[in-house]
Amino acid sequence: MALNYLNLVGNAELVKQLNYAMIYRLIIQQSPISRIQLAETSQLAPASITKITRQLLKKKLIKEVDTQQSTGGRPAVSIEAKFENYQSIAIQLSRAHVTIELYDLGGNSLVLKRYPLTDYTQRLAQNYLINLIELFCNEHSKKIKNLIAISVVMPGVIDSVNGIVRYTPHITVNNWPLAEILQQKFNVSTFVGNDVQSLALAESYFGSTQNVQDSILIRVHRGVGSGVIVNQQLLMNHNQSASEVGHIQVNPLGQRCHCGNFGCLENQVVNTEIENRAKLLIEQGYPSKLTIDKCDIVTICQLANQGDELAEKLIKNAGENLGRAVAIMVNIFNPQCIVLAGEITKSPEILLNAINSVLYSQSLQQLRENLSLNCSTLNDCSAIGAFALVQQALFSGSLLMTILESEK
Repeated sequence: MALNYLNLVGNAELVKQLNYAMIYRLIIQQSPISRIQLAETSQLAPASITKITRQLLKKKLIKEVDTQQSTGGRPAVSIEAKFENYQSIAIQLSRAHVTIELYDLGGNSLVLKRYPLTDYTQRLAQNYLINLIELFCNEHSKKIKNLIAISVVMPGVIDSVNGIVRYTPHITVNNWPLAEILQQKFNVSTFVGNDVQSLALAESYFGSTQNVQDSILIRVHRGVGSGVIVNQQLLMNHNQSASEVGHIQVNPLGQRCHCGNFGCLENQVVNTEIENRAKLLIEQGYPSKLTIDKCDIVTICQLANQGDELAEKLIKNAGENLGRAVAIMVNIFNPQCIVLAGEITKSPEILLNAINSVLYSQSLQQLRENLSLNCSTLNDCSAIGAFALVQQALFSGSLLMTILESEK
């Protein structure tokens, strides 16, 4: 394949952006850290470090803290990130709710509000969302010192590079240029992304995969989604999507999926399928503390943890089906860590044991030797995935330079 040399072209502004981003990220990840340590770690000249940190201090993105102990000569001053001077609005547009959350730059939630979603056409949903953001900003204006970004995540096919919603299952859209519309309305940087992919990114920034290079997050809810992190970067392709794990076939004799295939993972493990299977078995006389009126996924997990035979059977069956898909992912991507999210993880021991039993029989030993499998510690019902898009823009330098070049 011919090498595209255009992708290798750099310029002074790009180099500047990357250098500022590298130093800012080092300060966040290794603080407190001195300028000397920054120069040694980054391999940038001390004069460059001084210039960069001076700009970051001026914009109140970092702060100087207690002087470190001297090892000879003038003692070094430590630097830490400063998060409270800027805020971003993160939004999760789910099938039934709009979650709006205010974050500082450290990923600390300042305010969370949840509103019902009742408009399912592009125009109505857009107007409703704008009205909600305006209402949110007015109600919490005292906590918003400097709003630097708005980010929105939702299920579906999202062109995050151009900020366009190509498809989402709960709103009828036609190449919805949501990022451009919100940016023009609120005059701040705006980001749009897929909810589960963004959650995988959040897990790598704030969750259990912070210290690994390669990881996969799989979320089970109304559908099954996944996000793949390779070398601490979200795996994307030309269509802004990758790893559609929900449509891996795990049961050739299973029911037809909406995608046209039979026995997709999504058909076997989503909340509604587990709940419907519970109702069917209860009607057939299977003994259980579950009842027709009380067999939601949370109750199933609770009773499974208490030893209810039917509830255990349902979670174990779902775990085995997940294990088949996880084994395929391990064989393809060889991750260091796989994280599961969703209500089904409320029965972690039964679920993980079932997944592991299949994983060990269907994946290569060399690829699973150092693999860790666990449940997410993040609140996947919050808008933390949307904030991860803001963090990504800070760490890439694009949003960081916008802050540094602003007149405020």
